[in-house]
This record gives sequence, C-alpha cells and structure tokens, in this order.
Amino acid sequence: MSTTAPDRRTRRRQQTIGEILDVAIELMEAEGVAALSLSAVARRLGMQPPSLYQYFPSKMAIYDALFQRGAELFLAAQREAVEAAATDDVLELHLIGTTAYARWSMQNPVYSQLMFWRTIPGFEPSPEAYAPAQEALAAVREGLQTAVDAGRLHPDAASEEGLAVFTSITAGVLSQQMANEPDASFEEGRFSRLLPVVLEMFYTHYAPDRGKR
Repeated sequence: MSTTAPDRRTRRRQQTIGEILDVAIELMEAEGVAALSLSAVARRLGMQPPSLYQYFPSKMAIYDALFQRGAELFLAAQREAVEAAATDDVLELHLIGTTAYARWSMQNPVYSQLMFWRTIPGFEPSPEAYAPAQEALAAVREGLQTAVDAGRLHPDAASEEGLAVFTSITAGVLSQQMANEPDASFEEGRFSRLLPVVLEMFYTHYAPDRGKR
C-alpha cells in the first residue's frame, strides 16, 4: 500500500473545501450573506447535496469556516502592511495597520459582514474559527500599548475603554462607508477617506498629557 495515498486524499479534500468556500463567497456576493444555500453551492460545483455534506454538514459550518478564513486573511493583510512600512514611528505604523484593516474590509464585504456585523441570525463562530480574530484584536491592543510605552499615547489608550473607543470609531467609519457607498474605493469613499482624521481625534483624545489639560 502506497504511503503517499493518504497525503493525496488530504490534499484533494482540502482543495475541495477551498472550492466550496470560494463558491459560497461568490453566491453570498450575488445573493446576500444570509441567503446562502447548500443546494446552490452543490449545483455550482456539480455535486449532489449529500456529497457536500461530507465536507460541511450545515450552512453554519460553512459560515464558521468562512469566518476563520476571513479572520486569517484580515490578520495577514494587517501584518504585511505594517512589516512593509518604511517607518519606525509608532503612530504612523498604527495608522498604516488600521488603514490596511479598513481597505481589506472594503475589498472583502462578504467577509466583513460575517465577521464584524454578524448578519447571520443564530451564528456564533466556534472557538477555533474565532481564534484568529482574537489574535487580530490582541495585535490592535499591542499596537496601542507600544504607542503608550513610547510615550506617544496615554495609558488609557490601551485600556478596555481605549480599545472599545478605537474599535467603535473605526467600525463606525466602515459601516457608514459600506452602507452608503459600497462600491467606492478606500481613497474616494466619502467616509473611508476620513479615517486618518478620525484616528487623529483618537490620538488627540488619548494624548500623553490627558488629564492635565
């Protein structure tokens, strides 16, 4: 018995899972996130629904896999932008990372709806699927703490309050943009192009001399 057969089967299974998720994204883009149908996915792939169930037993399982995939892609986009940045300024790096998050969210509206706006009634990501999202949030907190340690922000910026303020204002900018001008680019969007202004307000509010003014 060949020892390579299980590896080939594993690769083929992973390839099929990827194809299923790609088709699910395409259908959700065309028909809406909540309108996903397993039978429609199966038809698009040329397989019978029972065959699809071997990979995903329910719509919630597909949503869960897409949530994890989206969180991993989002985290990678943010990290790549920061690592490629030609600056050591902590606030500039923070702006670059936040801009990468916003740009990725606008370019991937289906993932964004699933991950950030929770548009699926009854859907809760599994701990495994949610782990990359927690890692991304930890990276946000770490970025704020780095700015605090460098003396560029007040310690409150990296507190639970500061994190809540930061996520609220950035999500607010994106929700306004995607609700009102879903097809606009990040640079041209009426709301998205204001992200640096909004972040400057955050930096000013949590300036190092906060409480002394």
